[in-house]
Amino acid sequence: MHDDGRYDDPSVTGSAGGPVPRETTYHGWSPDGASRGVSTWSPDRDPVVHRDPPASGTARSVSGSPELPAARTASDGPGDASPGGQVIPIRRNAAPAARFEPAVPHQPAPEAVPDVSPAPVPDTPATQAATYGLTATEAPYVSRETPTREEDDPPLAMEAMRAVQILNPSGEVTMPRPDRTRIMCVANQKGGVGKTTTTVNLAVALALHGNRVLVVDLDPQGNASTGLNVPHHTGVPDVYDCLINSVPLEEVAQTVEGIPNLWCVPATIDLAGAEIELVSVVARESRLDRAITAYPGHFDYVFIDCPPSLGLLTVNALVAAQEVLIPIQCEYYALEGLNQLINNINLVRQHLNPRLEVSTILLTMYDRRTRLADAVEQDVRNHFGDKVLQAVIPRNVRVSEAPSYGQSVMTYDPGSRGATSYFEAAQEIAERGVKEPVSRNA
Repeated sequence: MHDDGRYDDPSVTGSAGGPVPRETTYHGWSPDGASRGVSTWSPDRDPVVHRDPPASGTARSVSGSPELPAARTASDGPGDASPGGQVIPIRRNAAPAARFEPAVPHQPAPEAVPDVSPAPVPDTPATQAATYGLTATEAPYVSRETPTREEDDPPLAMEAMRAVQILNPSGEVTMPRPDRTRIMCVANQKGGVGKTTTTVNLAVALALHGNRVLVVDLDPQGNASTGLNVPHHTGVPDVYDCLINSVPLEEVAQTVEGIPNLWCVPATIDLAGAEIELVSVVARESRLDRAITAYPGHFDYVFIDCPPSLGLLTVNALVAAQEVLIPIQCEYYALEGLNQLINNINLVRQHLNPRLEVSTILLTMYDRRTRLADAVEQDVRNHFGDKVLQAVIPRNVRVSEAPSYGQSVMTYDPGSRGATSYFEAAQEIAERGVKEPVSRNA
């Protein structure tokens, strides 16, 4: 070693006359004799640890730097090499350290696994009979490739056919007409269960198929008037004038644009004060009944859209109606207040309207992905029996979009699942009315 810090032995410095680096190389050790890491320390930076260099490999240059000389190992003599490994001193401001490519041991190819899966069984009536314990005549043939769920989105051709059937432009498709006027009160004190949506879409479906329908909007919010695109701003004659000022109903009813055989009695914000004003009126519970009875025209159906409450407006609707249609959302809260509604209907039947009955239950906002919807449906069907319609209204975004365009879903998107479901519900209501005609004198 010279006075300037140079060594003459190239095996120590790597090149004759080169200065000794200030870094010190440390080598990790493990009980099995393998090198665990190489760390480099210098006075002006933290140590850098290179994890687990392989025991054997080939050093190659990185980024075009010259190959580094091989460091000494334990077999070459004394030194700082780790047992059985190679040491690469890392210098400051030097080229990056060489990377190692460990040798990959040869692995034999995996043995072929024989295919032991059973042969496919043809889906025939015979196999279905053997699977379900039926006779060959009792087992229907259903292809696995044929969709069997009606709630699946139909193909374009089927959707177009249903749209034509619902809109009925030629008037050929007709629903049965009842012998007498059926006055149906759509009531539920729970808000947001689909009372207005049900009223509007059932009325449009029946009117498009040969029935004369009147919609009485008894909700101060006037949503049924909005859904039918009927003006209901302040100053428009509405149902408030019929209840408070005894204005004839024919002077208030308006025709619905684009829907033949459909009329609507609108509701304005003035109806919000009718609850208080009716308190002092004589025969306050039967004001709407007398207005509908005095109407000179004939209707097949009269739908009364009730507010989400059990006040005097709802009582007027229950007294005027013969049937009660209860929309039930497939949620727990919708069932919680149903018992109170049934009790009020029984009170009205006992004291004010003996012909009143709960004739129809419609399940709305059905979500087939949840078990709760199935549980609610089973509970309602077990309690009300045949009064529950087989048609179920699913959650459908088209049903919610239609009122923003002043339309029902029947005319907004007649091929949607929502329109198809309401059409089936209207058809079922019409067929029930023919089988069991309702009389106002019953």
